[in-house]
This record gives sequence, C-alpha cells and structure tokens, in this order.
Amino acid sequence: MTAPSPTAAGPRLVEGRGELSDAVVRALRTGTSPVHAPGSVLKADPWGEDVQLALYLLYELHYRGFEEVDDAREWDPDLLRLRQDMEARFLHALRTDLSDAPRSVEAAFRPLLVEPVDLSDSLSHHLETQGELWQLREYAALRSLYHLKEADPHVWVVPRLTGRAKAAMVAIEFDEFGAGHADRIHAQLFADLMTDLRLDPSYGRYLDQAPAPLLATVNLMSHFGLHRAMRGALVGHFACVEVTSSPGSRRLAKAMRRCGAGAAAEHFYAEHVEADAVHEQVVRHEVIGGLLVDEPDLEADIAFGCAATVLLEDRLASHIREAWDHERSALRTPLHED
Repeated sequence: MTAPSPTAAGPRLVEGRGELSDAVVRALRTGTSPVHAPGSVLKADPWGEDVQLALYLLYELHYRGFEEVDDAREWDPDLLRLRQDMEARFLHALRTDLSDAPRSVEAAFRPLLVEPVDLSDSLSHHLETQGELWQLREYAALRSLYHLKEADPHVWVVPRLTGRAKAAMVAIEFDEFGAGHADRIHAQLFADLMTDLRLDPSYGRYLDQAPAPLLATVNLMSHFGLHRAMRGALVGHFACVEVTSSPGSRRLAKAMRRCGAGAAAEHFYAEHVEADAVHEQVVRHEVIGGLLVDEPDLEADIAFGCAATVLLEDRLASHIREAWDHERSALRTPLHED
C-alpha cells in the first residue's frame, strides 16, 4: 500500500525541553516575543536537547511551519535574533570540535571513498547483520525528520551557484524529487517505507521523540542551507551524504529484506544504492569541481561541511548504538508496538 503523500500542512508544536525551547514554543503559541534570561544562550549546552530543539523549531518555520502558527513568524525579528545567538553557539561548538579537521577537499573526502575493512562501528552493518525489526522501526522514525523533506535543504544552494555547479546540482535534485513523478519523490518513498514498518508517515510526527543528536544532523543542513555564506559548507555536506549513501543503503536494503520489513521499505534503500552511486560522481566532479573553478576560496568551507557531517553522523550513531547495546530505545520515548 502506498502511504498518503506528506502534505504541505505543518506538524503540531511539541513541548519545550528547557528554557530556550520553552521560550520559542511559548512565543509561537501566543504570537509574542521569546522571553528568556539574559545570558541563557551562552550558558546552554550547544549539543543539548534545549538548544537543538529550539533551533529545529525556528528552522522549521522556513519549511512548513506549524499548525496554528502564523506564517509571518518566519521572519519575526525577535525570533531571528534568538536563532542567530543559538546558531553562533552551535557553529562555535562545531568549529571547536573540528579544529584539526582537513581543510582541503581531497583530504576531507579521501577516507570516505574507501570502504572500511572493519565495519564493527557501522550502524548500517549492525542493522544488516543482526538488527531486529524494532530497531529498524526506531531508525526509520529517527530519520523521518529529514527523509520526509529529503533534499529540501539542499535546494537553497541552487540560486547561489553558477555554471557547471548549478547545472549538476539541479540534475541531482531532479532525481531526488522524482524526475517529474510525484510517486517517486524520495520523501514519498520514505513515507511508503514508514507505512510498511507500521509507522505514522505524517510530516514531523516523531519530532517529540527525536533526541538532540538526531536534531543536530537536521539542524546542520538547515543552517548551511539558510545562509548564503555557508554555501560551500552545504555543498560539502551534500557531497558527503551522496558519497557515503550507496554502501550504507545497500546494507540497509538487506536489513529490511532480512527482517521482512516489506517491499516499500526495501525499495527506498535499494533505490538509493544505484542513484547515489551516480550522484556521487556528479557531485564530486561537477558540483564541487565547478564550484571550485568559480570560487576557489570556498575549498575550506566545502571540507568543513564534509567534516561536520561526519562528526554529527558519528555522534548520532554512537547515541543509537549505546542505547541499543543496553537494550534501551534510542528515542526519547519508545515506539508503540502496533
């Protein structure tokens, strides 16, 4: 059965997880300015639940918004000032943790082009070889925060590119959005996957259950996408995702098949094996190559985008494996067994 298409309607607001996210939720619900203690942003953990949820909520205003929240709040100056302050904390934390990261494209991407001999730390390898259906369901619920808007953040870079880079980026995005067929849009394919796994495919449904390490992975691409100054980093992020997608998707397709998840669940990842293998070549040689011809000074930003993606994906994988190794849910609250 094909899942209903993810509609344009925004999801419901969730409850906050601390002073800053509480302030954002209250402001969005009441139409007022966010109120928080002076210095609270500087004191907050940039990786914590409070900051990451607050950022996610503010970024979501640029996607589909929320039920009963005025669309005009997208450009509310008080909300934007708070977002800017939290973005500065987030970006500083990223740059601090990546102070020794490569600054050239070749050095940043070289390790990603070779399949590791030891896959013991690979989450997709774990799911392929010994994952259980409940773990596949949790993984899908987590990833739904991005995959139900797959490729949307990367579209923001298109008007900021020219020539080869723009043409190649649009060609890849054309595939991501179904090549003119609504039922092939990758977000729709993921909604079908969720239906096979007895999950609710409604856009944003599992936000309240998503922990900070997952929110950070989505916030990263939203931050890069919304800032023209981060266009190089967004290209680096996009290239990193495409380069690493095909091997992981192959393992996840096998995991879905082994656990009997369903034809649509397997198809989502099988589709990405072939498509992303092609996209990897195009993004490296044409998108990055073209951008470096046009703006060679963006090389360090491209490398940073790649390194930041690897860092946050590793943090998320560690969070999930630590929970599963202790037989706990990786979600903030476990899924109901339907």
